[in-house]
Amino acid sequence: MTMEAQRVGKHHVGWRPERLREHREAHGLTLEQAGERVRSVAEQAKLKGIPAANPQTLWQHEQGEVYPGPHYRRAYCLLYRATDPELGFRNALPGEDTQFRLTPLDEHRNGAHVLAVERAVHRIAPGTDTADHMGLQQRILDAWKRRHTGGDPHRPVLIMVGGFAGSGKTEFARFVTQLTGWPLLDKDPLTRPLVEQLLVALDGDPNDRHTDLYRQRVRAVEYDCLMQAAYANINCGISTVLSAPFIAEMTDPAWMSRLTNRCGAMGVDVFPIWVQCDAESMREYITFRSAARDAWKLQRWDEYMATIDLELRPAVPHLVVDNRLGTAISLADQARHAIGAVYA
Repeated sequence: MTMEAQRVGKHHVGWRPERLREHREAHGLTLEQAGERVRSVAEQAKLKGIPAANPQTLWQHEQGEVYPGPHYRRAYCLLYRATDPELGFRNALPGEDTQFRLTPLDEHRNGAHVLAVERAVHRIAPGTDTADHMGLQQRILDAWKRRHTGGDPHRPVLIMVGGFAGSGKTEFARFVTQLTGWPLLDKDPLTRPLVEQLLVALDGDPNDRHTDLYRQRVRAVEYDCLMQAAYANINCGISTVLSAPFIAEMTDPAWMSRLTNRCGAMGVDVFPIWVQCDAESMREYITFRSAARDAWKLQRWDEYMATIDLELRPAVPHLVVDNRLGTAISLADQARHAIGAVYA
């Protein structure tokens, strides 16, 4: 056990490791059986970084010697059909509903899959008084239900999911796409090859995302590529989900006004969503994904955090997904697991 594991394990606020053992024993599982099922649910949910889940590691989690990483926590929640607070990984947020159980009965009959989806979608909350969060919630739920009957009476929508690095915006955008069938345009995989080659051509570092070279000569091209791809869908009347930080864009009323007017002229509604997260969770997500473009942030974390404002919000009517401590993504995992059992 490393000193870092000791530090994290012994000082993580709200951690109650005995809860894991209690849930495992309540399910009648040995450490070996629990490890096999943790790997299985992680593979079924297509989580990044399938846990090795050997008995020794699970035992260290249950004894409080090692705090489980994000992939383990998500897999545990799926295995035991419980939330992070229920499993003792952290304290509950104010007002957070920590009870989220799916019964083992036939889900066609008891509607647990519908409840799971609705609970996750309802994490979309108004960020401003005039934001129509219930309207978007209903659009997503309608699209999910109509995927199996055909047809959608609503105008097409452009959903912009923004937030700081590691906030969980891509995971939430994927969840919306999986529910609705709307295409997802994620900035990083869509533009990364172009950005890296452009930086190299400018005698820069292909993983640079923080210098003036990137900000002044590359970033605008990167976002232009993303938006041109979005407009290609919009011109065809196809609802689309975008995932990118959108920090400069969502805080620029003029930029957002131009986008809204252009989409409105084509009969498309725009819904900006800001994913809120805490600094500790963002650092954990960024560390776990091990992307080369994040190296500068991790090496100079305090310097990086000094450049961002966790209270930043879009300057236009918008919606908010509260993913502090991973709450929204945990619910999305539960919903995906539930509907997967019905529609696989």
